[in-house]
Amino acid sequence: MRDFQDSTLWRISAYERMRLQRASSAFAQLGENTMLPTTLLADLRQLEGRRQEGDVLEILAACMRHRQAALICLEYQGLVWPITVFPNELVYHSPRDMALATRDGLATLKVLSCDAPGMRPPGHWVHERVGRIEHYHPLKPLLWQMALHGPRSERLSEISGQVAYRVTLSREDRLLAPGALGPAADRLRANSAALRDIAQWPGMSTERACRLLNALYLSSALMVMRSHPAAAHEGGLLGRLLGRDKPPRR
Repeated sequence: MRDFQDSTLWRISAYERMRLQRASSAFAQLGENTMLPTTLLADLRQLEGRRQEGDVLEILAACMRHRQAALICLEYQGLVWPITVFPNELVYHSPRDMALATRDGLATLKVLSCDAPGMRPPGHWVHERVGRIEHYHPLKPLLWQMALHGPRSERLSEISGQVAYRVTLSREDRLLAPGALGPAADRLRANSAALRDIAQWPGMSTERACRLLNALYLSSALMVMRSHPAAAHEGGLLGRLLGRDKPPRR
């Protein structure tokens, strides 16, 4: 199987035309009709029911939670940017590194489709389905990039509500938290806190706190405690104002 080598991102019209022809993603290059695992599909259907199927951060969170690889086609400034995430290997495949994406482009990212991967991770025994090594990139920086600069400014559904947080952040991941986010993450390593408290720390705000918590969750560096004393008042005025503690509308 030939690796997807086109360095120019596809226009959405060309992508949709190819998708209709193949009845699957234009970038899913497996010969057979493959399906995502049922556990991941169940989460994706829940997102669809909540009208969040285009939410890139929720879909990445589902992939990380189930440790399932997936091909995600993103709408980026009128173009299609395909990435294949491999949570177990902590890499993603893309002919163009998403580190090249602009902040304006990241702020409007939308998921067009989520399919079974056509690629395999580096070192897989099925060599013909492994892409060019230069097209694989570290996954954690991408997750932080999506969380800090992507379109979602609220907490992920899995970590919202009356919750206290604690951080288990490695030294390597600490380098991914710029500015005031780094000290806030360090503070969460020593003490548990609710969103309301984190938002009041130096250099923080409610949005910055939400984005930090999302990034930590995606990196498997966040402990979520719903019975901790610090979470007791999280569902008060702040929760009502932000609307994050209400059940999703069907």
